[in-house]
Amino acid sequence: MASSSYHEYEISTRMILTAEKIKKVFALDKQNIIALDDVSFQINEGEFFTLIGPSGCGKSTLLRIIGGLEKQTSGTLNFDKVVKIGFVFQHYGLFPFLSVFENIAFGLKMEGIEEKKIRQIVDELIEEVELVGFEDKHPKELSGGMKQRVGIARSLAISPDILLLDEPFSALDEFTAETLRKLLIRLWQKRKFTIILITHLIKEAGELSDRIAVMTAAPGKVETTIEDHLPRPRNPRSKEFYSLEDKLTQLIKPE
Repeated sequence: MASSSYHEYEISTRMILTAEKIKKVFALDKQNIIALDDVSFQINEGEFFTLIGPSGCGKSTLLRIIGGLEKQTSGTLNFDKVVKIGFVFQHYGLFPFLSVFENIAFGLKMEGIEEKKIRQIVDELIEEVELVGFEDKHPKELSGGMKQRVGIARSLAISPDILLLDEPFSALDEFTAETLRKLLIRLWQKRKFTIILITHLIKEAGELSDRIAVMTAAPGKVETTIEDHLPRPRNPRSKEFYSLEDKLTQLIKPE
């Protein structure tokens, strides 16, 4: 899809998620540790939204709250509709005893989808993430990049409204990470789901995002949100991209 028509789609979408005054407190050694405090933001349907900030600012905790894996201490998350949520983890989270095909099919089987439909969906995704020929391989036989392709495909198999990504490429070498970032953009533009990405990499945020929320050091909160209007595909060597990187670098304050 051409970038111009894609942005027309973006502009016409509605809000899918509103976070209001999210707070998360952990009890640790008889002390209360505030991980998140007064976190508020809004995300549009179909948007590529990225959360970035210093290490320990609560980014992953916030993502787990959005995904329903943890509960906030206070504050509200409001979804515009009942949503399906997919999750891609940094360290893959694959079932070691299942093949590539079986890993991707897992969520569909849990939903009770008929076998013929499962085969159709999984075969299509295996082709899209370029794993044809590896269907019967197990995770221990795959490279890190291949494992993450399986993780992405498994998350997309259930046709999520929102895809959550927790530093999905940080364990990979730069060449593989760059290849998978391009793959992610292609899948997103084709399937039109909403993405919420956690990353500590400024370049990655600039390369992928529609909007970037910058979080403070712990207790984390959203200090500012900036829009990324650079045309896709983005050129990390352009003057405009360097300018965006500089702006983000200045905004992100160390612990």
